[in-house]
Amino acid sequence: MRESGMRLRSGGLDAQNGLQVGLLPKSGWRQRNIDYFGNRVFPSLLSPREGQTFAPDFGSPDIDVIGVTWIGHATFVVQMGGKNILIDPNWANWLGIIKRMRHPGVSLFDLPPIDLVLISHAHHDHLHKRSLNIIANNQPVVVPEGVGKIVQRCGFSDVIEMNHWEQTTVDDLLITFTPAQHWGARYVHDTHRGFGGFIVTSTAGRSLYHCGDSAYFDGFQQIGEHSSIDLALLPIGAYEAPSGREVHMNPEEALRAFEELGALHMCPMHYGSFPLGREPMDEPVLRLEQGAIERGLAERVRVLTEGHPTHF
Repeated sequence: MRESGMRLRSGGLDAQNGLQVGLLPKSGWRQRNIDYFGNRVFPSLLSPREGQTFAPDFGSPDIDVIGVTWIGHATFVVQMGGKNILIDPNWANWLGIIKRMRHPGVSLFDLPPIDLVLISHAHHDHLHKRSLNIIANNQPVVVPEGVGKIVQRCGFSDVIEMNHWEQTTVDDLLITFTPAQHWGARYVHDTHRGFGGFIVTSTAGRSLYHCGDSAYFDGFQQIGEHSSIDLALLPIGAYEAPSGREVHMNPEEALRAFEELGALHMCPMHYGSFPLGREPMDEPVLRLEQGAIERGLAERVRVLTEGHPTHF
C-alpha cells in the first residue's frame, strides 16, 4: 500500500492517566508457564484449525441499526451510522509460536469498504501490522496515546491519538475512549503506550461499546453512566494467565460488568481464537452461557459465530 499523507492528532493529555497494572508476574509463574505450554501451546501446534471463512453480503450500513460481524478474537466489523468500522483488526495465523485455532470468519479481501479503524491498544493480538497494511486505504484510524507511531506508515489518512474520556468525531460518529484495567506495552519495557475501550455513538442515538482488553474493575458503572449502551462487546477469555496477573475478565466477571454498564445486549469476544490462557479453549463460552442463565440474562447475551453478520 502506498503511504498516504498522514497527520497525527492528539489530545495532548497525560498518557498515564489510566489504570496501569504491574508487569511483574506473580509467585508460581514458572510452574504456570510449564502447564500453559505443555497443556495448551504445544498440543495446539498439532491440532487443525477449526471454523470457516465466509464471504457474507454486508450490504449498506443502516443509520438506525447496529450491524456486527465477529471476525474472531477481538476483531469486529461494525456497521452503524451509515459507516463500516473495523475494530482491533487481526488476521494473523500466528502470534509468535501461538497458533490461531479458528479461521477468521471473513477474509481480509472480502471486507466491505472500511471507513474507520479503531485500535484499543498495541498488544500484538489487537494490533496486527500486516493486517493493517492491507486494510489501510486512506481512511482515519483511532488509537490510544503513544500508539500512533506504530501505525503511521500503514497508509491511513489521519492518525488520531486519544486519552481516557477524550472524544473525537469522525464523520457523524462520536468516538469516546474509555478506561480499562490492562496495560499497553507492545514490548516488555514499552510502558508509555495507552490502552482502553471505545464507545461509538451514531447520530441516530445508537451506541456500541468495545471494551478492548480489561480485567474487571470498578470503572464499568461509570462507563455505563456516560452513555446509554445498546450493545457491549466484552472479553471473556485468557483469564488463567500464565503470569498470574489479573489482566482479563473471566465470564462471570464479564457478566457483572455487563450489568454494571446497563447495556441492553452483550456479545462475548477474546476467546476461542488463540490459546492465550491456561483455561480449556471451550470453557469461557460454556461458563458464560451458564452464568447468563443463572443471572437471568440469557435473552440479552448473544454468542456470535465468526463471519455471520448480526443486527441489533
